[in-house]
Amino acid sequence: MVDHGTTSPDTTAPGTTARPPGDRTRPERRGPWAALRHALPQSYLLLVLLAIVVAGFIASPDFLTARNATNVVTFSTIVAVLAVGQFFVVLTGGIDLSVGSVVALSTVVSALLLQQGYPAGVAVLLTLAACALVGLLNGVLVVGLRIAPFIATLATLSMVQGISYIIQSTSLIQITDPTFVTWFSDGALVGIPNPVLIFILVTLVAAYAARYTTFGRRLYAVGGNREAARLSGLPVNRDLLLTYGLSGLLAGLAGLLAAAQLLQGSSLIGQGYELDAIAAVVVGGASLFGGKGNPVGAVIGCFIISIITNIMNLIGISSEPQLVIKGLVIVIAVFLSSAGGVDRISAAFAGVRGRRRRLAGG
Repeated sequence: MVDHGTTSPDTTAPGTTARPPGDRTRPERRGPWAALRHALPQSYLLLVLLAIVVAGFIASPDFLTARNATNVVTFSTIVAVLAVGQFFVVLTGGIDLSVGSVVALSTVVSALLLQQGYPAGVAVLLTLAACALVGLLNGVLVVGLRIAPFIATLATLSMVQGISYIIQSTSLIQITDPTFVTWFSDGALVGIPNPVLIFILVTLVAAYAARYTTFGRRLYAVGGNREAARLSGLPVNRDLLLTYGLSGLLAGLAGLLAAAQLLQGSSLIGQGYELDAIAAVVVGGASLFGGKGNPVGAVIGCFIISIITNIMNLIGISSEPQLVIKGLVIVIAVFLSSAGGVDRISAAFAGVRGRRRRLAGG
């Protein structure tokens, strides 16, 4: 006679071992070394920034003065805004070499409109619209004509630079509109300069969009595997158009900041800015292959480069060695971000720790 009251069916899944009654799986123990290995890939940027600040304090007594700090932050806002726009393009696996020329176009167009008597608000809107159209043109070349982003934006760089020369004619266009200068340079809110407020707002909006919106998640998917994203039904072409348009728009905003700080429009402004923006994105941990990084990291990368440059200026290093040092910084950053250097370093630390434990146990 079978005792049905004391026998229970075996619910253990096939291929698994039944746990003894009362057995509870212990949570994985994580010591300080394991925690450090987990945190290193996520926090190395802040550690690098902190180390550079300490080095600057040691190298020059003028580094941590209020005036120097304000100058570094204010002049970094232009490249920081550019870096945010460049980040979204790099996130999709592309690149935008035209942003420096778009900065110059923005300064020339805004200065010309202000010179002709347009109100500051109208001049700003028309300038941003023109720069966004340049970004959309890049998107059309990449999506519609299937031209490689490097070639497409290189061609746009040349065209926009030529247009800026034509608009400027032969002389610099001076900016005297007090409202425009207050908005993008001299004004402040609760003691914080307007350029700093603008770049903080841009960074926060970009960080939210990248992390919490469907548009941001789609861009990560496109950068991770464009064909898989397309086969999944994602609007890849539309998102690429919007991404390049956004890059042009933010380049236009950076141009407005430059125009207000320099009080002029010039086709020469912005030369080399595209390389600074790309360097900031790479130093900030984004991969040039796409699908990795965040806009906050790009901004931190911008400040890392700016602070290094500032320290070199304070201690009297000439421009030629500065270029060498910047190049080395970019190489190291590419190793850490795109070549998996952070993971290799953290794994190496873990391996050394493991060998020490085995030797101690033996």
